[in-house]
Amino acid sequence: MNGTTTPTDVATRAPASSWEDLVTTALLGTDRRPGAYAGSGREAPLALLDEAALAAVRRRAGLRPAQAARRPDPAPEDPRPALPPAAARRLTTLLADRSGGAGGRRGSSPDLMELLPQWLAAANAHGYAPPPQTLPALLDAARGRTDLRPAALAFAGPRALWLARLNADWRFALRAAPGGGATLPDPGDTEAVGRLWQEGLFAERVALLGALRTGTPALARELLASTWPTERAEDRLMFLDSLRAGLSAADEPFLEQALGDRSRNVRATAAELLSALPASALAARMAVRAAACVALDRTGNSPAIAVEAPLECDSGMERDGVVPTPPAGRGERSWWLGQLVEAAPLGTWPGRLGGRTAAEIVALPVTDGWQGELHAAWCRAAVRQRDAEWSRALLGSPSAPEAGGPGAVSLAERAKLLATLEPVDRAAWVAGFIATHGLSEAFQLLGVCAVPWAAPLGRAVVDALDIARDAGSYPWSFSGVMGLAERCLDPAEATRLEALLAIPDEREDAAPGAGGYWAEAFQRLVTTLRLRAEMAHELAPVGAHDPSGS
Repeated sequence: MNGTTTPTDVATRAPASSWEDLVTTALLGTDRRPGAYAGSGREAPLALLDEAALAAVRRRAGLRPAQAARRPDPAPEDPRPALPPAAARRLTTLLADRSGGAGGRRGSSPDLMELLPQWLAAANAHGYAPPPQTLPALLDAARGRTDLRPAALAFAGPRALWLARLNADWRFALRAAPGGGATLPDPGDTEAVGRLWQEGLFAERVALLGALRTGTPALARELLASTWPTERAEDRLMFLDSLRAGLSAADEPFLEQALGDRSRNVRATAAELLSALPASALAARMAVRAAACVALDRTGNSPAIAVEAPLECDSGMERDGVVPTPPAGRGERSWWLGQLVEAAPLGTWPGRLGGRTAAEIVALPVTDGWQGELHAAWCRAAVRQRDAEWSRALLGSPSAPEAGGPGAVSLAERAKLLATLEPVDRAAWVAGFIATHGLSEAFQLLGVCAVPWAAPLGRAVVDALDIARDAGSYPWSFSGVMGLAERCLDPAEATRLEALLAIPDEREDAAPGAGGYWAEAFQRLVTTLRLRAEMAHELAPVGAHDPSGS
């Protein structure tokens, strides 16, 4: 057939070479190894390809069939109600968006991936189950963004754990699930609970302890006490940390015992937990020590606070959690003083300092340059003890000339103090701060405010953005706040923002084109707010929609 080789010719010809020889010849070239194909009647490269095709078929046909793997168990049922159809379509759209604003400006398009956490939180609040076909995309999204994992896995439900056992790429879901995804026994089944505590893996025991602390804290504490002497130090630390949930005076005897633990970290954690109980014996001991260092000085023209820091860190202080060695660059006495004041109940100070309120105490001058150290310790105590009165006093007025309160020396400390306030008080303080100081230092403070932002806070943010636009600078300096506004502003603010969509007349000293960029940023904000309103409407249960269709 004109010198060509038919499939029959190839199939009936004995192979000239092994697979390894064929690969070697292909790598070196047939011009360097021509001998094996000299008598085939074809050009060497074509003959090599014929041999490779024959060898490939032979290799596949010669494989021994593997033993069939056991079929996986059926996926568990998810008893939660299904998503409304419109919300299911929205979820598919959110999961399909991978741009996330990367690769330059987004223009006026919303960042869908940044809306996914809010969508998941709302879906979880309604108690919906995801469409099964979206589970792989949900797991992929959670794999790529650790901040999504808690909400995504809660929404994905038991079937996501079933899938994770079948795909190594999704094993993170098992690690994130309590007890590695294992089913925990009912707290009423004392035999099963005891068996799991005695024989379970470490992750299962931590999950069991956490679950019991939520509903039956006494049982959790009894389990922990039953094996405490035989646990490893690192395990004792993890188990002790679980007592933060549901911490109460009933835990005090066990924590007092832990103050004598062999591990310094365990002792420190026990002391921290005890100091969060203002009526504990440790708190009383710390109050006595702290009060001995801080007193009211009436010798001057006006009352002041006098401080005499401890001269030593004795064994009793060490047992109660005071770390004797300060960090580099820190004086010993100030280090010890800060720990004592931080651990003392804040209720100690009105009686010690003339019956004054927290605000009056914070307003008192402190002698000999100790004010920063004393107020910083009171800040830490207010956060630890969740004391809103002291937090308000230490924050001071949001409209103070300096952008900080009497004791809050950093944005991080102010944010922690704000977190102890009720959401409405938190929003009001931050709104006042923004009205006085603008947005340059507000990002971290906005992050602790409840979502959606209360109306006064939302108005303060929009007004500050409008002022920044009128100043003629580019909006990129406020991209962090603008991104927060997209996620946190009440969608009802969209109507008010429409007045900011037009490109303003540029001032002579304005950055070139800044007005257009601001209009684009406000358009994106308005579009995102309207999209969030649509998402909330789609997630509302059937029958809960506004009859007017709005």
